[in-house]
Amino acid sequence: MQGLIEFAKTLGGARIAAMVAVTIALIGFFGFVILRVTAPQMTPLFTDLSLEDSAAIAKELDREGVSYDLKKDGSTITVPADRVARLRMNLAESGLPKGGGIGYEIFDKSDALGTTSFVQNINGLRALEGELARTIQTLDRVQAARVHLVIPERPLFSRDKIEPSASIVLKVRGTLEPAQVRAIRHLVASAVTGLSPQRISIVDEQGQLLADGAADGASASDISADERRVAFEKRLRDQVESIVSSVVGPGHSRVQVSADFDFNRITQTSDKYDPDGRVIRSSQTREETSQTADTNNQVTVGNELPGANQRQQADAGPRDQARKTEEIVNYEISKTTRTELIEGGRVNRISVAVLVDGTYGKDDKGDITYQPRSKDELDQIATLVRSAIGFDQKRGDQVNVVNLRFAETPALTINEPTGWLSSLQFTKDDIMRAIEMVVMGVLGLVVLLFVVRPLVRRIITPEEPKPAALPGAEAGATAAIGTDVDPAKAAEPSAAARMIDIAQIQGQVHAQSVQKVGELADKNPEETVAIIRHWLHEMPAA
Repeated sequence: MQGLIEFAKTLGGARIAAMVAVTIALIGFFGFVILRVTAPQMTPLFTDLSLEDSAAIAKELDREGVSYDLKKDGSTITVPADRVARLRMNLAESGLPKGGGIGYEIFDKSDALGTTSFVQNINGLRALEGELARTIQTLDRVQAARVHLVIPERPLFSRDKIEPSASIVLKVRGTLEPAQVRAIRHLVASAVTGLSPQRISIVDEQGQLLADGAADGASASDISADERRVAFEKRLRDQVESIVSSVVGPGHSRVQVSADFDFNRITQTSDKYDPDGRVIRSSQTREETSQTADTNNQVTVGNELPGANQRQQADAGPRDQARKTEEIVNYEISKTTRTELIEGGRVNRISVAVLVDGTYGKDDKGDITYQPRSKDELDQIATLVRSAIGFDQKRGDQVNVVNLRFAETPALTINEPTGWLSSLQFTKDDIMRAIEMVVMGVLGLVVLLFVVRPLVRRIITPEEPKPAALPGAEAGATAAIGTDVDPAKAAEPSAAARMIDIAQIQGQVHAQSVQKVGELADKNPEETVAIIRHWLHEMPAA
């Protein structure tokens, strides 16, 4: 301990403070390097989480004592890579993540006795919207979904009923096909009572309208005109390309189909009468008979008496008889009424363009040669295409089959390592981890060599005073210069040099004494003042 104390006294307070500061800095630096190197590799557990799911997952990880990091404002949670699979299974068992929104679990924590019917209806609507959003998120290419339902209540004493409607906002990966949009509309419509697919609007995160729900349900169509045309052309193109590829080989044909549609909706009503198809509807026969006697039209008193007509008829001579028969027959002419409703989407014309490549072979030198296809082969391909599309010459359909050489594209060769090199396939995370460790090692080595080593050497090595020159050393050195120098001449400068050396030694001793006195005065100022006062009192007495 005495030696340690003496060594500390020789170092001084400034050097000890510097040593403590350097030690603390080195401990902090190497502690950071060790923690950084030994820290586990963090891998995303879940990404694009809602705040509710992120908070629930963080609480579950805290309960299990798992270290994690929150990134991107809490939407991404990273955990050690070796525990990702186990944590995902444990969280899935707990029902996490829920995908945002509230489902039917809202009724698990509510008190049914203390809630009103209004609150129950609102909770039921929220639960239905949350469950539909979760179901839509399970579909491919759908990253997130929000569903808003409008289910109006029917007023009392009212015959009119307002139909429910829905609006859906989707966050998708890429683009959704029309068939997928229709599937989402029918999925939601089937889950809500009285909701029709035409009353559902769908919008993506970029504000593009995928499905319009403002149209009238009676006249709206699930498929637009452009969608029907594109689907029809795609179906024909696939059919033609399939049959042509089986002849010329895969990748040696290109097919384009263009269809002209008539989307006008026409209603026709026609009445047809058949004169040969007569049917008796009604028949009426009327027959009349009358007789008259010849009385010469005499006007007498006897003719005016009662019973005169009977006597005249009995006495009359020849009489006139008349008979009339009428027959009315009503016929029903057969009538045919025909009403035709021609929906939009009739095909007016189809145009098909088929481009086929030729054949390739090798000549005697082994070079690849190109041979165009014959006209008979092209005609046979055109016949197959006409049969595949339902060619109609009256409709104006066109089919063109052309043989041209395809442009050659350079083949991309991928050199995959084999053998022991296949085991050295590192991922991006492995490479970044190795680079990080190398940088940390190099930085630690640089600090040790260029910072720690000079500081420690300077602190540990004490400052030694320069040794004074010996009186005889200068003379010996002067004498050792050469034997040609005269000793009498060499003695003169040696005496002067000796006196100079003695003066230098005395000066150094005096300076050291003054320095020690100054240090003592600095360390003991009160005692120094007392000594000086004592000297001042003694000076007059002397």
